[in-house]
Amino acid sequence: MIPPRLPLPLTRPFTTSPHSHKSPLFDISVTPYSPSPSQSPPKHLRLVIFGKPGSGKGTLSTRLTSLFPLQFLSTGDSLRRHISLRTPLGIHAEALVASGQFLPDRTMLQVVLSELDTLPSPNWVLDGFPRTVEQAKMLDRHLLHTRQPLTLVVHLDVPDETILSRIRDRWVHAPSGRVYNLGYNPPRVPGKDDHTGEGLQKRADDDPAVFGRRLQVYERETRPVLDYYLRAEGAEAGTRVVSLTGETSDEIWPGLEREVRALGWGEEREPPTATTTTTVATAKGTARQRVEEVWKAKDTKEDERRPAHDA
Repeated sequence: MIPPRLPLPLTRPFTTSPHSHKSPLFDISVTPYSPSPSQSPPKHLRLVIFGKPGSGKGTLSTRLTSLFPLQFLSTGDSLRRHISLRTPLGIHAEALVASGQFLPDRTMLQVVLSELDTLPSPNWVLDGFPRTVEQAKMLDRHLLHTRQPLTLVVHLDVPDETILSRIRDRWVHAPSGRVYNLGYNPPRVPGKDDHTGEGLQKRADDDPAVFGRRLQVYERETRPVLDYYLRAEGAEAGTRVVSLTGETSDEIWPGLEREVRALGWGEEREPPTATTTTTVATAKGTARQRVEEVWKAKDTKEDERRPAHDA
């Protein structure tokens, strides 16, 4: 038993080079968060960002937190930290992560809730959770119970070939989480972190064979999460669901920034335009239906193993 506290398509007008999140500087010009006197941001912004492994969730989340006053929680980073520290959770997770599998739903929920409870701000970006429909229902159940429903759900749609090429060249500095790519964002000294000089390493789940299994798991377990949010969304619930498509984070970023600003986080409130071709969900259910579905969801068995964890 793990202790509870353990922790569509884009046009392509943007030609800036891709970046990892090792640096807060980006080629795309952005306006720092600064609401006008007549425009107050929503009381809270709770954002879930999900997509295939290697789709750029971490990079885009880091851009958001560098521009807006948001906390970033990555379940992938949390699990890798536990594995590195050899905690009971890390030991339990290591073999599953290396083989491209998911941890049990309840275990992941414990990790997420324990870390959300420690964040210094109620405004956050959650990367890597939920990865199954059951996880989505359990997260909704908790957030609705605490009267803190999600504000925005963002799905990243990136071609498989693009992701595979990306992870083949990806190297990481494990202690800091800094990510390098030999193709477009290499370290200054081969194999060494720019800031500490320490060695870089490959992630265990970046092996092409493991990646193939992770994609299969994603299609089977995580893609239905988008359908859940599309079906469950209601205007009264206040949750917006969008899908952003592109081959690089630089292509996707303008649409993501615009979505957040449209919620009142900044002076710009213009809706998404054809330039970024954002797909926005149409509500198909009421908030009441969503709440009823969430509270009727059956608890997942403790030992049920959901197929993993991604970038």
